[in-house]
Parts: sequence; C-alpha cells; structure tokens
Amino acid sequence: MLLFGMNTPKITDEALAKLLHENEMLRKERDELQASRNNLEEQVRLLRSILYGKSSEKKIVDGPTPEQPFLPFDEADTSTAVPGITEATCIVTAHARQKPGRKSLPANLPRVDVEFDLPEDQKFASCGCPLTRIGAEITERLDIVPAKIQVLRYIRHKYAPNCSCEIPENAPGEVRIASLPPQIIPQGIVTPGLLAHVMTSKYIDAIPLYRQEQQFMRLGLDINRGTLASWVRLTAEACQPIFELLQKEVRAGPVIYMDETRVQVMKEPGRANTTQSYMWVCRGGLPDRPAVTFRYYPTRSGSVAEELLAGYRGYLHTDGYAGYEAVGERDGIRHLACWAHVRRKFVEVVKGTKGQHKAGVAQRVIDLIGKLYAIEDQAREQGLISDDWVAKRTSEARPVLDTMKQLLDEQRGKAPPKSLLGKAIAYASNLWPRLIVYLENAFLRLDNNLAENAIRPFAVGRKNWLFSGSPRGADASATLYSIIETAKANNIEPYAYLRLLFNEISSARTEADLHSLLPQYLDRSRLAMS
Repeated sequence: MLLFGMNTPKITDEALAKLLHENEMLRKERDELQASRNNLEEQVRLLRSILYGKSSEKKIVDGPTPEQPFLPFDEADTSTAVPGITEATCIVTAHARQKPGRKSLPANLPRVDVEFDLPEDQKFASCGCPLTRIGAEITERLDIVPAKIQVLRYIRHKYAPNCSCEIPENAPGEVRIASLPPQIIPQGIVTPGLLAHVMTSKYIDAIPLYRQEQQFMRLGLDINRGTLASWVRLTAEACQPIFELLQKEVRAGPVIYMDETRVQVMKEPGRANTTQSYMWVCRGGLPDRPAVTFRYYPTRSGSVAEELLAGYRGYLHTDGYAGYEAVGERDGIRHLACWAHVRRKFVEVVKGTKGQHKAGVAQRVIDLIGKLYAIEDQAREQGLISDDWVAKRTSEARPVLDTMKQLLDEQRGKAPPKSLLGKAIAYASNLWPRLIVYLENAFLRLDNNLAENAIRPFAVGRKNWLFSGSPRGADASATLYSIIETAKANNIEPYAYLRLLFNEISSARTEADLHSLLPQYLDRSRLAMS
C-alpha cells in the first residue's frame, strides 16, 4: 500500500520560482482590481449623494444619512483639536425674544387710503346724542398694480414769426421747434424705462426674450423677440464706453478675482453649434468700490487669462484651474488659491467614502478649514484693520495651517492616489504655496467666492435661455452683465440704475461725464430723480 504523495513528482527550483512569480503578479492584479473597485464605489456613492442627497456642504451633526456615513468624532484618530490653540467659547447674553408674528410692511411703499365710515343713522348714541369721532384704527393690506404699458407722447411746439417784416433770403429758417433729448437708441420707439425693464428681466430674473414677448402679448403689445434682441444689442453697443471704463477700474485695485463658466454660442465661425465656449469674469477695483467685467471667448485656454491681465500687477485669486498657472507665475503677480474649492474636495470625500477612517481624515481637514474661517469672522467682528488683522492671522491661523499641512503630508502616502481622499490631498498639497498667500495682507480673502457669486447669475440664466444666438449676442450679454453685476456689487438697485444710465449716457460728452455714471462713483440722489 502506497502512501499518499510518495510518487508526487519533485518541483524544480525553476518551476517554483515561476509559480511564485505568477502568484505575485496575480496578487498585484487582484490589488489593482480591488483599488479600482473601491474608487468606482466611491464615485457611485458621490454621484448618488449629488443626485439624491443634500446639496449643502455643512457638517452633519445629527447622525448619519443613507449617503453620509457617521463620523466617530470622539475617537482619538479623528480628533480635531489643534495643538497650541484654545477652542473659542461663545457666550450668549440674556435677551428678550421677539414673539413670532407678521412683519411690518416697508415704510417706503406708497400708501393709498381707503376710508370706511359708519352710516349716518348709526352715529347716534342710545340716548339720542350724536357720536363724536375720537380717532381711527388703521389696518394695512398689500396690493399690487400689474405692469402697465403706456405711450409717452413727446409734444414739441413749433414757432414761426407772425409779422410782415422782410427776412433776408440767406437768413436761417425762422420756423423753430424744440429738439428731442438724445436717445440711447436713435429713432427707436423704446424709452429708457422700458429698456431697463427688458434688461433686468433678462439678466437678473433670467426671463428669456421669447417669454418676455409672451408677457407683452398679454399686456396687449406686439413686440417680437427679434425687436427685443435688437434692443439688447444696440443698448450694449451704446454702453460700450461704460464697459471700457469698468475694465480699467478692475485693474485699478490690489487684487483681481477670476473665474470662468461655459456658454454655448451659435454661429461661431468655423465651429459647430454644439461646441462649448466660455464666459470669463473678473472682479477687482478698490475694496470699497468694486467693479465686475464679463468677457466672452470661444476658448478656455490660458492665453485668455494672459490677455485679460496684460499689464496688470497685483494679486490674482483663482481656483485650481491650470489655465491660470502661467499668468500667475508672471512677474508682478502674486497668485492665490481658493480654500472653498479645497474644502469642497474633502466634502466630496465625506459624501463618497464608506470607510470611517478616510471620512474621518477628510472631516478633520474640513474642521481645520472651518477654524480658518472662524478666525476671519472674529477679525471682522472686532473691526480689525491692516496690520492687526495680519497679526491675528499670524498668531492664530498659522498654527492651524501648520497642523493641516502635517496631516496632509502624513496621509498623502497612505491614501490611494486615485481615491477621492488621495485626489483631495493631492489637490490641497499642490496648491499649498498659493493657499497661504492670504496671510500677507488684510484685504486678501480665503476664497474666490466673490468671482463665483458674480458669475452665478449668468449660470442661472443659462438654464433658461440655454445658448447665445451669435458671438455678437454673447458680447452684448457680457457688457450688460458687467454693468448690472457692478451695480449690485456696489449695493445699487439695478433697475433704477439702468433707467438712469440709459437716460443719461447719450448726453455724456466727456470721459468725466461717463465716469460719473459708473456705479462706484454715482451720486445716489440722482437715482430718485431719474
């Protein structure tokens, strides 16, 4: 009886080495497939969170949701304590809480009195004596007067001599008539008020021209969208001098915030209608007199940023898009990166990661970024300026940054490069030199949100009008968006400003006249008179 294995052929060293090599290769392939699977699962969880989860990036403290893992904040490896920094304590003083109720109506709204009086037979007491009025109770109700189309008739009186005097043959005509004031659209039938209404409807309320055409039809006026489009184009051309001054104002400040977003433009030479173009936005100017400009370009190339910033010297604040790198390294420009974009990357990790360790690391970074914003809020509330603000950043924000940098360096070699956490760490680490530039000056900000807020109305409008009909139309929109967003940045009501601008720009003869019409330098009392 033979024992099991007695006749088993002997494995040579060469065959054993081959098997071990194949086994090692299979292990590597398995690990790569597992890592790829994990990355795909993260992407799926992130996409499901985007589709079905909350869009807010605020930290969840009330427990987990289907798309948000619970984070073990009480564990040692997820502690958010920063060495050398004392947690800020917020003390709320006693105060009287207002009872919930209806808010009072704004005092600036016009009032129309509607009086109610007793019938004459009820103005006598039970004893027969007449009642005396002792006061009144006033109850206010909101009403609205729907939009009304009206025609302004410009009546110009004519004058001629009524005498028998002899008039020389070469004398100028004696029949005289008052001249019309200059119009923003010569020979047009539209007034500045109607133009301002069309522009605010399109560029603030995101109502496309074809919907405005329908609104005018309901009001009994037949104005087709072709006419409306020509009004937009001609108005933008008339406002070109204001736009050129705004571009100078953007460069006049110490820092420019830049961003870009896609736009689809029809009838671009040599390009298909489905090709994406881009709207670039710059916000700059003096800190208390900001200016915003939009520029349409058919490309997202970095050459556009170089053209827009030609000759500029100062700070440039952008997101991490590579198109800004070349101009950001130019002499005279100090490039800043955006902490809001860094935070967004780590929020995606929390939303898309199943493992608590990865999510805990991401949440630690998010909490540290929150401390940076809290320090800025405290400096603002304390009314700090210039050197005091910078000193507060040095003493309080610098330790937070050092702790975050140490955490990123420790985790960079541990997180898989293609995972959400690995990508977030690489993004923050690569931009780190630009992320800490804000420590240098008090007027610098943590994020590029000023540019994003300026470009957001354009992105909202794009969901309604979908595309621009031509490059000329895109340029017109860029001009009008620039003027409107600058007015909003300077806390001026856009309709009132546009009405004033459209009424007076045709009368402006010098650059000083145009300069006085810029939102930053406008005498606000002129708005009430327009």
